[in-house]
Amino acid sequence: MTNAQDLHSSDVFHNVAQRRFELRVGDALCLIDYRRAPGKLVICHTAVPQPLERRGFAARMTRAALDFARSENLQVEPRCPYTAAFMQKNPEFADLLAPR
Repeated sequence: MTNAQDLHSSDVFHNVAQRRFELRVGDALCLIDYRRAPGKLVICHTAVPQPLERRGFAARMTRAALDFARSENLQVEPRCPYTAAFMQKNPEFADLLAPR
């Protein structure tokens, strides 16, 4: 499916038109869907094809999305369970968490 270089050379791409962050790994597409709300980035869904799970791709995309939110002074509302868990495990992003 993929070679070792494919697993590490892809960069996360912010597809503004589709409102998602993408990471191509060979022919596979990993993504994080979001929507914008006033002052917020609402992360709705994270998808990584099953053969690519547990290789850090979701974490790479999540970091890119959170770094984007920080650069835009947006708070993050994690509606995606993966993003919510990621933010709990990575306290350096706690300041981005939108109050409920």
